[in-house]
Amino acid sequence: MGTLYLVRHGQASFLEQNYDKLSTLGETQARLLGEYWARRNIVFDRTCVGPCVRQKDTLKLVSAAYEKAGLKFPEPLMLPEFDEYQGEAVLKRSLPGLLENDQRIRDLYAAFQSSTGTAEQRATFQKLFEVVIGQWVRGEIAPQGVETWLEFCSRVNSGLVKFLSAGVRGERVAIFSSGGPIAVAMQRALHLSSERALQVSWMSRNSGWSEFLYSAELFTLSSFNVHGHLDDPAMMTYR
Repeated sequence: MGTLYLVRHGQASFLEQNYDKLSTLGETQARLLGEYWARRNIVFDRTCVGPCVRQKDTLKLVSAAYEKAGLKFPEPLMLPEFDEYQGEAVLKRSLPGLLENDQRIRDLYAAFQSSTGTAEQRATFQKLFEVVIGQWVRGEIAPQGVETWLEFCSRVNSGLVKFLSAGVRGERVAIFSSGGPIAVAMQRALHLSSERALQVSWMSRNSGWSEFLYSAELFTLSSFNVHGHLDDPAMMTYR
């Protein structure tokens, strides 16, 4: 039986023109993760990463911490299957119509627009985002040119099968990805509904990891959202 560490990237650059890069805090979270694993001599047989810059840079910082500690960190395989779902596109393409027809969305959007300070902006945006993405997951909205939730789940599951089946028995591997693919893995392991899986995605901490055990017949959860490397509450973020 093998062991999979499925890692969420460090904090990205919320409200900046380019979201897909680690914030300064996100870089620190990733470095601390690498140092934490290296101190415990947690070594991997294979690693994999999605195509997002924030995913790849998280892996690079972890790898650099291993190198500094004199430990080997495997060269990663990049698989597009572990890209995050297109949340920004869902929101951008669906919001105009929702603002016309949905009072709840209008209220949430107004709260976000009037928010001040990063903390309040994060909180109000997250409430809006959760409601819109919830509608997408349930199939109530289907913006043109954006994969559906079911297509997203199929993509991630295909990546899991592709990567995990290419190894050998008893190996330890790591995949660096995002909250959405982690939720799909949780759904696979625990047979969750789509909405339950979505709720899991909101709980994933930046740079935290979940551990799964797998074989040809089995894929099951061992631990979820581990973040022992973040001993300062100020380091714990969800967005």
